Amino acid sequence: MQYWLFKSEPDAFSWDDLVARGSKGESWDGVRNYQARNNMRKMQVGDLGFFYHSNEGKEVVGVCRVIATVHPEAKDDTGKWECVDVAAVTAVPKPVTLDAVKLNPKLSNMMLVVNSRLSVQPVTADEWKEVCRMGGLDPKKLKGS
Repeated sequence: MQYWLFKSEPDAFSWDDLVARGSKGESWDGVRNYQARNNMRKMQVGDLGFFYHSNEGKEVVGVCRVIATVHPEAKDDTGKWECVDVAAVTAVPKPVTLDAVKLNPKLSNMMLVVNSRLSVQPVTADEWKEVCRMGGLDPKKLKGS
């Protein structure tokens, strides 16, 4: 099991949009950064990720699951870009803000702190547990955690 963080601007695609897709989920497309694309190449079905509202809110608002491994992005005519499919698992009861993450010494090395612009990021198991705790989630109750 690996953990991730997916960033999206809520006015472009929000947590509510992903929830509305139901179990069919959504392709995480539009990523135009090689490091983020390479992170998606490492994902497996069942991996969990935080859904992070960037720009507006700057907070972890939900947990999603990878439901399809990397595949060519349908909207890309160049053939360079790939994406995974994700589906909503649960909302975070108490959204975890970027400021709260930055203030937590346990998260000082989290990619969200050290490379906040990267749109698809790895999250360590310890970081996963700590952000879940901060957000009012029990990571043991999230299937696969």
